[in-house]
Amino acid sequence: MKAKIVIIGAGSASFGPAILGDILQCRSLEGSTIALCDLNAQGLELIARLAERANREWGAGMRIEASTERTELLPGAQFVITSIAVERERLWRQDWEVPARYGMRQPLGENGGPGAAFHTARNAPAILSICRDMERLCPDAWLLNFTNPVPRMTLVAHRYSRIKAVGLCHQIGMGYAIVAYALAKELGLERPAGDEWGLYGLGHQAQELLDIKAAGINHFTFMLDIRDKRTGEDLYPLFKKRLAELPPDFQPLTRRIYDAFGLCPATGDGH
Repeated sequence: MKAKIVIIGAGSASFGPAILGDILQCRSLEGSTIALCDLNAQGLELIARLAERANREWGAGMRIEASTERTELLPGAQFVITSIAVERERLWRQDWEVPARYGMRQPLGENGGPGAAFHTARNAPAILSICRDMERLCPDAWLLNFTNPVPRMTLVAHRYSRIKAVGLCHQIGMGYAIVAYALAKELGLERPAGDEWGLYGLGHQAQELLDIKAAGINHFTFMLDIRDKRTGEDLYPLFKKRLAELPPDFQPLTRRIYDAFGLCPATGDGH
C-alpha cells in the first residue's frame, strides 16, 4: 500500500527514530511518502538526514519530505502521526513537583492525576489546531496520536473535530519489563533496583527471551499471550503465580486491573 504519512513532532530524540524505524521496516508501505514536521528546524534537519540514510540502507523505497510548516505537508495525507509537547522537560517536572509539595505523589505525572490535567490543558489546543488544519487539507486522513495524555488527547479530537482519531503508544516495552521482573529467576535475568528506568532496561533484555502478543488503543493495552521464545511454552499461568508473590507495592494498579479483567495491562502503572 502506498500512502502519505505525515509525522508531526518528528524531531523528538526518542520518538522520531522509533517511529521512523517502524515505518521504514514495514514492507507493505514500500513506495510511500514520509513527510516529517517539527518546529525545531535543527532537530528536523537531523531526523530528515537519518530518515534518508535509513531509507537507502534498508532499501525501503520511500520518499522523504520535511518542513517546519505542517500545512505544506498535510495535503494528500492518509495518516497523520502526532507526538508533541509544550516545553516538555521543564513543565513536566513542574507537573510532578508542585503536587508533590502538597502531599500528592504521582507515578509519572503525565497520564493521570493533576499532572495529566495540566498536560491536557497545554497540549489540547495544539492537537485541536492540527485537527483544524486536517479538516481543511486532508479531511479523510486518520490521526494516529501518541501525544500524552493519550486517552484525553484522542477524546479531544473525537469530541471537538470531525477527524478520525485513535491513540497509540510504544509502551509494550513495559509489558515485557513486568513479565521479566516476575519471571526473572526462570529467565535468568537480574532484577533492577526498583526504579522505572531500570525496569525499561530489563524489558529490553526480555525481548530476546519472550514473545508477547498485546492489543489495545488509547493506553488500554493488554497482554493476550505470553510465551517463551526458546520453547514456545505458554508462560501466562506461571507469570500470574509469580506476580502474586511479589511485594504489594510493585505495580499495584496494574495488578488490580489484572484481577478485575483476567488479562494483564501492558502499559504499567505510569500509563
